[in-house]
Amino acid sequence: MLLKLSGEAFAGPQDYGIDGPTVRAIAEDIVASRNHFDVDIAIVVGGGNIWRGIQGSGAGMDRAQADYMGMLATVMNGLALQDTLEQMGQPTRVQSAIHMAQVAEPYIRRKATRHLEKGRIVIFAGGTGNPFFTTDTAASLRAVEIEADAVLKGTHGGTDGIYTADPRVDPNATKLGHVSYLDVLNRGLKVMDATAITLCMDNDLPIVVFDLMGEGNFRSLLEGEAIGTLVDDVKGSS
Repeated sequence: MLLKLSGEAFAGPQDYGIDGPTVRAIAEDIVASRNHFDVDIAIVVGGGNIWRGIQGSGAGMDRAQADYMGMLATVMNGLALQDTLEQMGQPTRVQSAIHMAQVAEPYIRRKATRHLEKGRIVIFAGGTGNPFFTTDTAASLRAVEIEADAVLKGTHGGTDGIYTADPRVDPNATKLGHVSYLDVLNRGLKVMDATAITLCMDNDLPIVVFDLMGEGNFRSLLEGEAIGTLVDDVKGSS
């Protein structure tokens, strides 16, 4: 499985930076699930709790420069998660799309696959290594490269799947349990950016959007329970 974690989830109640107890809770869920199901888990982390390139661009900064700063933020989150996982006895490797040999391995697909075969969790940081691409696209790309069975996108803030509108502002928003890639694109549903969705669609890679912070959700999802929203090649949605 490839688990996509938003950077904002790392901030916890403080809405900025890295909240230790929150990262530990996420790590505990990951380790418990991995040990119980003996499943290979790779992770892509965002950096929005520290810096968002699009915001820097909106403030007048060069977009490419702002995006590179965001990639560095993902490395910080990846290192924080690695440290927490290894405190729990789970061997973990961070691979960065931006070369920084002192703190992380360079991303090499075959090496990442070998780490997973050895029971290590692999954290992919640095996005794709290119500006103008989101970490959602990085998650889809890495999942395809390592031949993952699915992309599990863990949300935060209490949103437990895909809705017809933002349920936090629209009381009439309806949750979708199952939706197709084309519906996501055609209806402009806020799941992942269009590049990420298209990459998953072209490679028949299912996406599950679920509430990461809900206690036991990750484990329940691996047990086969209908948690969150499934995105695949179905012709309709419900």
